[in-house]
Amino acid sequence: MVRHTDNPVTGRFMLLRRLARRWWTPVPEPPATLRRGPLRPGVFRSTARSTRLTSQVGLALGVTFAVCFLTGLLSHLIQHPPAWFWWPSRPVQLYRFTQGVHVATGLASVPLLGVKLWSVYPRLFTWPPIRSVAHAAERAGVAVLVAAALFQTISGVLNISRWYAPMPFFFTAGHYWVAWLGVGGLLVHIGVQLPVARAALARPAPGPGPDGLSRRGLLGGVAAAAGVITLTTVGQTVRPLSGLAVLAPRRPGVGPQGLPVNRTANGAGVRALASDPAYRLVVVGPGRRVSLDLAALGALPQHTAELPIACVEGWSATGQWSGVRLRDLVALVSTDPDRATVLVESLQPAGRYRSSTVPPEHVRDPSTLIALRLGGEALHLDHGYPARLIAPNRPGVSQTKWIGRIIVRESP
Repeated sequence: MVRHTDNPVTGRFMLLRRLARRWWTPVPEPPATLRRGPLRPGVFRSTARSTRLTSQVGLALGVTFAVCFLTGLLSHLIQHPPAWFWWPSRPVQLYRFTQGVHVATGLASVPLLGVKLWSVYPRLFTWPPIRSVAHAAERAGVAVLVAAALFQTISGVLNISRWYAPMPFFFTAGHYWVAWLGVGGLLVHIGVQLPVARAALARPAPGPGPDGLSRRGLLGGVAAAAGVITLTTVGQTVRPLSGLAVLAPRRPGVGPQGLPVNRTANGAGVRALASDPAYRLVVVGPGRRVSLDLAALGALPQHTAELPIACVEGWSATGQWSGVRLRDLVALVSTDPDRATVLVESLQPAGRYRSSTVPPEHVRDPSTLIALRLGGEALHLDHGYPARLIAPNRPGVSQTKWIGRIIVRESP
C-alpha cells in the first residue's frame, strides 16, 4: 500500500505549505530596551499624516512617474532603436514635446516625492521592525523603490544642470536601468498597497488637526510647489514662457547665433580639423564615392528648413537652417533616397555620439539637411561648421556636428 507522503506531488505540496507558513509566521520581537529614540511610541505627533494623505500623494506621484518613465523610454528607443522600433520624421515638434514633458514631470515629482516620504517616514520606526519574513521582504522592496526614486530624481536634476562630477557613471545608462528597477518596485508596491489605498480614499477627508495644518492645505501647497517648479523651468522648451524660466539651467536664445551649445568644438577636439581649408565631405555609397569641398557643397541646390534643436536635458530652440538635402547627397552616389539608411560620422576622434544613423523615413524627408548655414550665416564652429546634420523630430545628440563622412546603405 502506497502512503500519501510517498507521492512526489503531494510531498512538494506539503513542502510549499510549510514554506508558506514560515513566510507568514511571526518572528520573535526584539527586546523592549531597544525601543528608543524614534522607535518610542508617540514620537511622531503631526496630525497631517494619514493613510489618506499618503494615498493621494502616491496617486499623483504614480501618474508623474508613469508619464516620466514612458517619455524617457521613448527617448531611449529613439536614440538606440531596436529592429522593431519605428520613429517618424513628422510632426517636426513631436520629440521636442515628449522630451519637454519628460523633464517637466521629472521636476514636478520632486516635491511630490518629498511629501510622500515625509508622510510615510514614521513607518520606518514601527515596532516591531520586522514582524515576519513576508514583512521583511515587503520592507526591503520599499527600500529598493525609495532608493530608485531618489536616484532618478537626483541624477535627473544633475543631468539637466549638466553637472556630472557627482555621478561616477554614464548618466544615460544608469538612468535607464534604474528606471526599470523603480517601475518594477512601483508595480509591486501598488499591488501590495492597493486595497489599503482604496479604503483610505473612500473615507471622507478629516478636518484640520490640533496643530492647525489641514491635509487639504498640505496637498494644495504640494500642488503649488509642483506648479511653480514647472512654470519656472518649462520655458526652456516652451518659448512663450521663457520669461518665467528663472530656474531653468538653459536659456533657449543664449549662445552662438542665438542657439545654445552643449558641446563646443574645443571640447570635441575638432577645431583644427573643422577649420582646415582642405576639408572634404566624403559620401560613400554601395558602388560610388564622392568627395566634396565647401565650394562644391555650396554649388548644389540649397534648401532652408525651420527646425528645432531638442536636447535630452529638456531645453529646445528653433533655428533657420540652410544647406543640402541629405536625399540629394544620397542620390549622388546612385542610391535611391527612399530606400536608404545613412550613417553620419563626425570629425570627432572619439565620443559616444560621434556618429548617428538616419533611417529611411528621415533620409527621404525634404527637411533633413546637411546644414551649412544658420540664420543666413555660415555655421558657427560650435554649431558644427563646416557641415552638420539637422533633421526633423530627432534628439539633439543625434544631430551630428562637424560631419566628415556619410556612409549610404540600401535598405531591404
